[in-house]
Amino acid sequence: QVQLDESGGGLVQAGGSLRLSCAVSAPTFTLNTYAMAWFRQAPGKEREFLSVLSWSGGSFYYADSVLGRVTTYKDDAKNTVYLQMNSLKPEDTAVYYCASGSYYGPRASEYKYWGQGTQVTVSS
Repeated sequence: QVQLDESGGGLVQAGGSLRLSCAVSAPTFTLNTYAMAWFRQAPGKEREFLSVLSWSGGSFYYADSVLGRVTTYKDDAKNTVYLQMNSLKPEDTAVYYCASGSYYGPRASEYKYWGQGTQVTVSS
């Protein structure tokens, strides 16, 4: 069983930065075969892929829509994955989710475990 708990969302002005955290509770042997992804969903829109990170190998990639503005990384000691977001825009306003599973890619339907989400609001 994998549990994900996001935090770090909030209200920020355009141009600002936020760091989202996803605390992961799972057996180590499970995590080593899993990937950690970030998605977001704005009202009335589909869930959008942002980034994915391989827990064991450390490989990662980003969606073109956020490339250059976000960074994903993990802290093994804290079993936590982060999404650092810079140069935020009003259109980044959404609920942000972390997800986990044995799949490594951009399709939300392939991820088995999801956090509860954290709201990010960017004011103009």
